[in-house]
Amino acid sequence: MKFTPGPTAVPPAVREAMAEEQPNPDVDPAFAERYEALCEALADVYDTDHDVVVPGGEGILGLEAAIASLVAPGDRVLCISNGLYGDGFADFVESYDGEAELVSAPYDDPLDLEAIERTLEDAETDGEPFELATMVHCETPTGTLNDLDPVLDLLEEYDVPSVVDAVSSLGGTPVPTDRIDVCLGASQKCFSAPPGLTTAAISDRAWERMEERDPSSLYTNFLPWQDVSENFPYTHLSANVAALEEAIDRLLEEGLEDVYQRHEAAAERCRERGAELGLEVYPDAERSSPTVTAFRLPGEAKAIRQRVAEEEDVVLATGLGELEDDILRFGHMGYNAEVEKVDRAMDALEAVLE
Repeated sequence: MKFTPGPTAVPPAVREAMAEEQPNPDVDPAFAERYEALCEALADVYDTDHDVVVPGGEGILGLEAAIASLVAPGDRVLCISNGLYGDGFADFVESYDGEAELVSAPYDDPLDLEAIERTLEDAETDGEPFELATMVHCETPTGTLNDLDPVLDLLEEYDVPSVVDAVSSLGGTPVPTDRIDVCLGASQKCFSAPPGLTTAAISDRAWERMEERDPSSLYTNFLPWQDVSENFPYTHLSANVAALEEAIDRLLEEGLEDVYQRHEAAAERCRERGAELGLEVYPDAERSSPTVTAFRLPGEAKAIRQRVAEEEDVVLATGLGELEDDILRFGHMGYNAEVEKVDRAMDALEAVLE
């Protein structure tokens, strides 16, 4: 049993859709129609009027492409973070010759609103405003769900466009997409499709800024995806598109509110079972995501993960970076966001801890 926070377990119907004979994405109008229908369905999941595009490439493509498309050399970018992926945005900015200013809180703290406001105010006073701000909705390595609205309020006050990594929250909990200029998702998390596709909801303001830039890459560039009525920027991943279409259809058929409630119930059950085992949630239950739970197991996480896999045939995930051996993560997202599956995974952990 796979119970990781991405890539997630894939339902049989999604696997079957991927295994079907596919139209040629370069010449067959049937593929273009499928792609258009997928983008329209994803707009419903995003709950947005923004354009939605689906480039071929794993979710990290979206993070890099957002920076490559929007950041010109010398542009100042405010990178807001309390986790590994939030910090990583600064690396992308610097790799494209932008100037990243990282406002980073400890990984088990909320985003630092006071520091964010002070940094925005100082930039305005100095006459060096930010061209862009980046942040993460759900920090998958720690299971932290960030409250974006107060930050978005500040960015709107200072007229700073936003890029948000919602890869492990989109489809599992509401995302304020219409307040975000580029909102990023991916196929392999709450959608429970195979890895291989990035999704992005892009505002008119973001498109305009991309048109003003001169990206140095085709692949890490959203602009060629703005209009694919004549052709795609490169040969698309037709089988992955078919799988994601099936996955999104399943999600919309269930209904988004029911999907969100299912994720909340699964998360609550996971944390109840963890409390019974004397485990502490990282960062805490109030700020933990409905899509992933991280338990603190200082110095033991890797060994316990290995034993759970070998003895109970359940695959979990540890933390990343400095927290690799201190956190054990349960991915109750997408197809695995069911109380019965949570119990199966927690039973496995309980057996090993005993």
